[in-house]
Amino acid sequence: MIATISSTVIIGENSEHPLTAYRPGYGTMRLTGEQIWGEPANRPEALRILKRAVDLGVNYIDTADYYGPGVTNRLIAEALYPYSEDLIIGTKIGAIRKGDKSWNAFSKPGQLRQSVDNNLKELKQEQLSLVHFRFMPGAEASFEESLEAMFTLQKDGKILHVGLSNVSREQLETGLKMGRIASVQNLYGYTQRTTLSGPMGGAGGEEILDLLETHHIPLIPYFSLQTSLGKGQEKIEQMADKYNMSAAQMNITWLLHKSPWILPIPGTTSLAHLEENLKAAETSLSPEDMAFLS
Repeated sequence: MIATISSTVIIGENSEHPLTAYRPGYGTMRLTGEQIWGEPANRPEALRILKRAVDLGVNYIDTADYYGPGVTNRLIAEALYPYSEDLIIGTKIGAIRKGDKSWNAFSKPGQLRQSVDNNLKELKQEQLSLVHFRFMPGAEASFEESLEAMFTLQKDGKILHVGLSNVSREQLETGLKMGRIASVQNLYGYTQRTTLSGPMGGAGGEEILDLLETHHIPLIPYFSLQTSLGKGQEKIEQMADKYNMSAAQMNITWLLHKSPWILPIPGTTSLAHLEENLKAAETSLSPEDMAFLS
């Protein structure tokens, strides 16, 4: 018996304006310069990658105004504006980059509104389809205060769907009580499923996946291609060899089989790797394969 992969996932399933995203999507973070700062080394190539992703059927593109900062948003607008009707651009707010390239919380209500306005301007949009509030340690505003500000921005018409990022199970449960959560972005990949320390780390998806599935909320994993040594890595490499794939491709295939509510967004700065990543959706794993990888 071969598992069937769903090609789509619904963002905001129970809302008045649900969005259908094809799996996998594309994450733009690595299109910037080194340390996710400044312009890409090869700007024409970055623009070609965005255009090629859409040509190949990608309709969910992930970004943030603090990538660069502002770099990935401007690349998206330059490459794809005016946008096709089915294109979903998901962004994140709640953080800011300073001149020393540090990552800092930027989640007071006024700061969140400023970030939303930045995204609207850079992406040339009148309304943002999906905005994830990324919770950053050390934030001056409480999680509840920040999320309430997000729902206010939604009521003001600046945001269509509200999502969360880098949240614990307790925070997700709080968010579900406060309003409609459309999606969650947490760290998740075959070899890295739980909390990762560091400024670009964050909460894992393992402890919340069951709750997301119950509520039909997509998990959009970041750092899904994170790799580490150990038995887990050896297993995914063995499975990749079986299907004549790279370990990165197999990681994407595993995510697609792990849950129909996972929307992988692998990022790359290579046209060849982009096409390889998207082909990962064409491979079906058997229950025995998934048991071996468990």
